[in-house]
This record gives sequence, structure tokens and C-alpha cells, in this order.
Amino acid sequence: MKQLRVLLDNIKFEHTIFALPFAYLGMALAARGLPTLEQFIWITIAMASARTLAMSLNRLIDRELDARNPRTMNRPLPRGTISARAVIAISVAAFALFEIAAWQLNALCFALSPLALIFLVGYHYTKRFTWLSHWVLGFTDGIAAAGGWVAVRASFDPLALLLWFAVTLWIGGFDLIYACQDIEIDRREGLQSVPARFGIATALALARVNHAITVIALAAVGIVAQLGFAFWIGLVVVALLLAYENAIVKPDDLSRLNLAFFNVNGYISVIVFVSALFGIWFHA
Repeated sequence: MKQLRVLLDNIKFEHTIFALPFAYLGMALAARGLPTLEQFIWITIAMASARTLAMSLNRLIDRELDARNPRTMNRPLPRGTISARAVIAISVAAFALFEIAAWQLNALCFALSPLALIFLVGYHYTKRFTWLSHWVLGFTDGIAAAGGWVAVRASFDPLALLLWFAVTLWIGGFDLIYACQDIEIDRREGLQSVPARFGIATALALARVNHAITVIALAAVGIVAQLGFAFWIGLVVVALLLAYENAIVKPDDLSRLNLAFFNVNGYISVIVFVSALFGIWFHA
């Protein structure tokens, strides 16, 4: 049981809340409500296993970098409370479970699963050669939203791509904020990020632009999907939370960065899903 807790802590399993509601959003929009119970179960398994795989590989690939970073040096792998072999084992298990879930959903999900895996594995390396890594992460997380749609419809539609775009900018924006705390480490290690390349002020300004476009993209989702009044109330709340998130982190004061990253973003993803679901149910 203790080893299981360490494994879950290693991948911050509780942060699955960031991506899972967007998978549910794609699912709900595709089903115009709730899908079948079987679809819901396999979508949940697919998204949880995909994130487990991605985070396990992240910790494994970056373990030497984490050991040299004061912020991350106490993670389980650098501390030695979990072995690389155990992380590899959970990665293999998560990969197998993801493939099984994709196969159970539909043929298109299964056919596209290798492409999703390329991003789930590959995005960890992008910081080593491009400062566009923030948006690669956003694009990878956006697969959850598009995947929820494909899991129900077994097809791609413009609305799924629009939702994917919104999630890409939302995640990319808050990763810009989060990366500000590692600016010195990134520069020392030769890693690429917007803060390391262009400075914290530029990164925070770009985060604001990303989040403004996110709100516009989500509004477009509401229009295209013909969502009811509940969605628009939720979108106003989301816009205010994004404004708050960007306001509390300043170039000369990063002390509230964790509040912006861990608390506010968790609220946002849940609010978007719930308000969209009610917007579907109560659309006149």
C-alpha cells in the first residue's frame, strides 16, 4: 500500500482532474448529453491510463534533471523512494490499458492510438530543443478533448477540432506561467522555454493572450454546439478565473504561482464541463 501511494505521488495522479473533464466535455458534446455507461467507463480508463503513462515517462525521462532542480529534487525517483524499474512497469501497464480501452471504444480510436502515444511520449523531449514546448504540451492534453468526441462519434468533426484548439491554448497558457519558476534552472541546463528565452514578463504576457483566445474559442464552441444559458454563465466564471490566475502572478512576484496552477485550473476544467453539460440539457 505504501508503494502504491508513492507510485501515485510520483505521477501526481490527483492532477488527472485537469484533463479528464475536457475528455468528458468532448464526450458530452458528441453524445449531446451522456453517452452509454460502457463508453463512459472506457473513456475514463483511456484518459486515466494515458495520463499515467505520460507522467510516468516524464518522471523517468527527466529524473536526472529533477535531481539537479531544488524544486523537484524531492520527487520519489530522485530521492530513491521508487525505482526506475517500478516506473517502467507502471508505464507498460498504463500503455496496455490505454490500448485495450481504445480498442473497446471503436476502430478509429484504436487506429489513432499510436499517434496519441507519439505525443504522450514525445512531448517530454521538446523542451530540449524548442521553446514551443508549452504549446506541444497543450496540444497533447487537447487530445483528451478530441478523444472524448471520437470515442462517441467514431469520427472527427469541426467542433472537436475547435475544442482541441481551446484546450491547447488553455494548457499552453498556464504552462507558460508554471515555467516561470524554473527560469534559472532551464538556462543553466540549456533547456528551452519562453521564460528562459524571452524573460518572465514576456511569458506572462503571452499567457494572458493564450487565455483570452481560450475564452473566445470556448465561446465559439458554445455557439457551434448551440449550448444553452448555463454554459454562458460557466464561461463568464471561467473568464473571471483566468483573469484572476493571470493577475496574481507577476514578473517580480511568483509567490502565488502554485495557487494559480493547482487550484484555479482544476476549477476551470470542472466548470467548463459541468456548465456545458447543463447547457446541452437545458438548451431551448
